[in-house]
Amino acid sequence: MPRPTNKNDLITLSEENFAKLMKTADSMSEAALVKPFDFTGEKSKKEAHWKRDKDLRDVFIHLYEWHQLMLNWVKANQNGENKPFIPEPYNWKTYGDMNMAFWEKHRNTALSEARAMLEKSHRDVTVLAESFTNDELFTRGHFPWTGNNALGSYFISSMSSHYDWALKKLRAHIKKVG
Repeated sequence: MPRPTNKNDLITLSEENFAKLMKTADSMSEAALVKPFDFTGEKSKKEAHWKRDKDLRDVFIHLYEWHQLMLNWVKANQNGENKPFIPEPYNWKTYGDMNMAFWEKHRNTALSEARAMLEKSHRDVTVLAESFTNDELFTRGHFPWTGNNALGSYFISSMSSHYDWALKKLRAHIKKVG
């Protein structure tokens, strides 16, 4: 399915990609779960996240924390607080540092806890997305706090696109481990 342009497609693609992600996670062998992610030496995997995330828990936590960004950002702005999506002291140029802070924060989070947190946050973000009309989600600049962007683009980035990113990472690890 191409990038969503309406509420129905946003919810549908997010649910489909989340289900694929969980099905892939459930299919991981013990070896794939135990062996750390290692994409060193793979020229096509240059972005920082290929080095940052070491296991399934890290991927789940990353998605969970980005859900929290979405939930907190929308709630704050709906309550009249003018807050950016990326919280201070970070910004769009330094969000990689924020991602590392998320990674550090959850070093002692168990995989089962990370999964439960992600499943709940996925439901919470889905309910939040469903609370908006199609126009509120897909009209650029409908809310002053989204700038020239549509609110739906943030949901897409936090949900369906992010799930697709995670799925690619898991599949690459599974392929490498066997």
